[in-house]
Amino acid sequence: MSKKIIQRWEPDDFLLEETTVWNFPNHGDWATHNSKWRGNWTPYVPRNILLRYSQEGDLVLDQFAGGGTTLVEAKLLNRNIIGVDINENALLWCRDKTSFTHAGANGVIYLRQGDARKLNFIPSESIDLICTHPPYADIIRYSQNNLADLSCLSIPWFLEEMRLVAQESFRVLKSHKYCAVLMGDVRKRGHIFPLGFEVMRLFNDVGFKTKEIILKEQHNCHSTEYWSANSSRKSFFYCT
Repeated sequence: MSKKIIQRWEPDDFLLEETTVWNFPNHGDWATHNSKWRGNWTPYVPRNILLRYSQEGDLVLDQFAGGGTTLVEAKLLNRNIIGVDINENALLWCRDKTSFTHAGANGVIYLRQGDARKLNFIPSESIDLICTHPPYADIIRYSQNNLADLSCLSIPWFLEEMRLVAQESFRVLKSHKYCAVLMGDVRKRGHIFPLGFEVMRLFNDVGFKTKEIILKEQHNCHSTEYWSANSSRKSFFYCT
């Protein structure tokens, strides 16, 4: 990957979100961020979570590191972070995105190829914050026919495996600390499947308590035109 010429290291006029509806019309292109990794979240989300729920020097976990967005923000904000992904290509991407040096960006990044369901290399109650964006149950496949990759699984199977992810998350997180998970819902055969709520239920079942439910408006999605065209014809409201 070619190196990006950094124009700015922080977002312009950034303010912490104060409501439970977040709206970021621009994806975010400061530091090494871009939207080239399919399905990655806007860096505004992990920046808000890191600043609100962690301190400098804390140890953060992203067990679905993907395109490295959370890792970049952790480094910029002086949080140490463990980035885990089952996909070797993701780790190569993360390594490239986080290889920058910048004055004041002193967060340490630990990359590990591993399974979010089996974090045996992380001691119990050692993590200060979990900030992660899992794949969406067969929406975007990051590998082919790899049953260790949750992005390849159907919804029922995905939910079974996410229970194991929840259990491991609860084990490694320190008591009274926070776990932030972004999960979208799925539309199948004309009906909505509330995947986000089902995943939240799994996390509550293993011991977590829900702090907030945050809604993030969706922008610049490749499928927006498709869903917009079908909204009236098939009589449903699409997510914006």
